[in-house]
Amino acid sequence: MTVAPIALPENSVLDGDDAGPSKDTPSKDKSVRLERNLGLMSGVAMIVGTMIGSGIFVSPKGVLLRSGSVGMTLVVWAGGGFISLLGALSFAELGTLITRSGGDYIYILEAFRGRCCGSMGDIPAFLYAWTTCLLLKPASLGITTQSFAKYMLTPLYLYCDDTPALPTKLLAIWTIILVTIANCWSVTLAARIQNVFTVAKIFALICIIFGGMWELAQGQTEYLESGFDGTSWSFSDIASAFYSAMWAYDGWNNLNLITEELINPFVNLPRAIMIGIPLVTACYVFTNLAYLTVLSRSEFLASEAVAVRFGNHVFGRLASVISLFVAASTFGSANGSTFAAARISFTAAQEGHQLEFFSYAHVTHLTPMPALILNALLGILMVVAADIGQLIDFFGFAAWLFYGIATFCVIWFRYTRPDDPRPYKVPIVVPIIVCIVAAYLVISPIVMNPQLEYVYASIFILSGILFYLPFVHFKWRPACTGHLTKLGQILLNVVPTSTPEEEKKLITETSNL
Repeated sequence: MTVAPIALPENSVLDGDDAGPSKDTPSKDKSVRLERNLGLMSGVAMIVGTMIGSGIFVSPKGVLLRSGSVGMTLVVWAGGGFISLLGALSFAELGTLITRSGGDYIYILEAFRGRCCGSMGDIPAFLYAWTTCLLLKPASLGITTQSFAKYMLTPLYLYCDDTPALPTKLLAIWTIILVTIANCWSVTLAARIQNVFTVAKIFALICIIFGGMWELAQGQTEYLESGFDGTSWSFSDIASAFYSAMWAYDGWNNLNLITEELINPFVNLPRAIMIGIPLVTACYVFTNLAYLTVLSRSEFLASEAVAVRFGNHVFGRLASVISLFVAASTFGSANGSTFAAARISFTAAQEGHQLEFFSYAHVTHLTPMPALILNALLGILMVVAADIGQLIDFFGFAAWLFYGIATFCVIWFRYTRPDDPRPYKVPIVVPIIVCIVAAYLVISPIVMNPQLEYVYASIFILSGILFYLPFVHFKWRPACTGHLTKLGQILLNVVPTSTPEEEKKLITETSNL
């Protein structure tokens, strides 16, 4: 990665009066920013790598339990892929209209900023950043790393119903630390890890799919013959089933979070989406068909590690190998989630919606190290505080609330910015469908089957206003903030980064010389 010619702020602790420039420290006419290093294949790997993770190995139990039948289970999985594709295509238009990193956050910010009461228009975007950075992404990391730990430890506890909680949580914490170090070290290293583990997870799913198809070819259809018998037609049950399935599909919007680092985003963003999401959908449907072919309903619902139970039936002694490949899949997902999550904190901090320190990047590695460390610490807290089932319910409600708002921005921008160039334009019916589905997924469980998780999520989201008013609207800062920022700069060797607006200003000024 190279260094962009934007002036560093004069108050940078690394920009002292007495110290001359060194090869490791940007000089007065240079600063640090994120560079475009990710091509089409890395984009596809990011989508596939972050979508295929713990979900396909954890969520099938919840989908079958809540949908009630084999047939409805497959419908939910196929429907989840279709909804994800529609959502991603809507986001592709947003990503080519607004090419900044930050995804949902930056789209909501651009849509509502300045629309009402001055800085009060920033509240929707702030609440998104507040919820995503402090709850959703850390919860996602907690779910994924605990799933990784379960599958890694399963071969050591073959005769136990489940892996013990303490070693599972300890291994999950070490996993968070490891992927955070890799992401702090280099964007290229993180992308290479993602590419390698994407291959591993595709291999794991291929083994499961071919194992199931082999059993099906041998005439094993007993468990599929029930079809739609026992289907639950309750609106809340169907919504809850989609929550579990959509957790497995979560990640369809992650490429939009790193648009600034994508080479030629106008072309590669929609292409990566059109390649990646149908591939994931096909894998998920056929994987669940394989599960349902081999495992009875009672076996399916009794297993916390469905893939391992499947492997024991089909592969015998080789089941432990499948477990390791599944673990590799979840590790790759944790890496991709960490990569994407830090970019939300990074962009929000640039806009003044988080501490400025989280918009800083390492001087030589050029990675958003403070934002990465924040995500890791919160992810560790999630691992310690909650189990996987609680985190998934907490995650689904809040995630689809903001997915709906962000998708509405497509419709809003068609009205408020009709003349802006759109290299990719989705049919207007697509974001309308996604908004309707998002509203259903958010409202239906609350009305039909209210649970405390939804109350907690709502309280957490709205509590962000209590922080927005003093710290963002009135711009109050504790006296110690400056000293802590300088200390953080010294400890982590990080400096402020340039924003796209600053780069455009420099280009304009340079062209006028």
